[in-house]
Amino acid sequence: MGSADIIPGVSGGTMALIVGIYKDLIAAIGDGFTAVVTLVRGRPREAWAQLREIPWPLLAPLAVGIGVAIVIGSLIVPELLDTYPIQCRALFFGLVAASLVIPWRERHEHRTWHYAVAVVAALAAFFLVGLPRSGDAADPGFFRIAATAAVAINAMILPGVSGAFLLEVLGLYRPTLEALRSLDVGYVLTFALGAGLGLGLAAKALSWLLDRHHDVTMTVLVGLLAGSLRALWPWVGFAEHTGSDGIVERVPDPSTLLSPNADPALMLGSGVGWAPALGLALLGFGIVAALTYAGRKRLGTGADEPVADLPEN
Repeated sequence: MGSADIIPGVSGGTMALIVGIYKDLIAAIGDGFTAVVTLVRGRPREAWAQLREIPWPLLAPLAVGIGVAIVIGSLIVPELLDTYPIQCRALFFGLVAASLVIPWRERHEHRTWHYAVAVVAALAAFFLVGLPRSGDAADPGFFRIAATAAVAINAMILPGVSGAFLLEVLGLYRPTLEALRSLDVGYVLTFALGAGLGLGLAAKALSWLLDRHHDVTMTVLVGLLAGSLRALWPWVGFAEHTGSDGIVERVPDPSTLLSPNADPALMLGSGVGWAPALGLALLGFGIVAALTYAGRKRLGTGADEPVADLPEN
């Protein structure tokens, strides 16, 4: 799950679904958030009793494994993005494109109007992702980090949604990896605070949405993911941001979509044509397709439940 969460296009929730721990994981997250709320309300004994009900033999090793994988990934992925920006984005594009199938198949009923809703959501996401990046992503503020973390962490709730991809769309993928690699304690603690609050609140909100408006929620989700693919188009322009250390770095600017034949001076990376980029995109597509197939086979054996059956607590 940790390795999945560090790569745009692969969802930690999908991995949990595949290995058969999804339902227990979501229940544990909801129970943990309830215990924290109880403690804040001044009922420590009740909170302690609720904490003891959490399946720690599942949650503790899972948290350690996710944390170790994310730290190791944060040491490797930034170097790959710096050295092979177009190749990485092409691979990630294929990973996300294949993941669209997962929430689309979760619909209970197949209505013609679902296509219209998905198209509208996709166009909205395509437009929003294409807006020029505002602010300095290399040195984001407290509220931006916390809010972005609260949104991205919910990839652990919905299979098919990648937290790393959401970070990329919101412009904080690279800064977050760099913060982990450089052990920026302030950034990491702020991110953890936002992620914890977002995860606990979203577990209840998503339960409500999926219980009362399941098919519409899934349809909108597919459209948003499809439109957000603009953020991973391999050939894009770049913006220059200056960090607090004074170092100027180039970051992707999806408001400028280019072709492989564009002027290299305008492009983030160069020297990669259609054929190798398409090959990497197909490789990414195949990886997620294989994981999805494995997950569906496991669900067929009754190892877990679909995303629709989120616990009420």
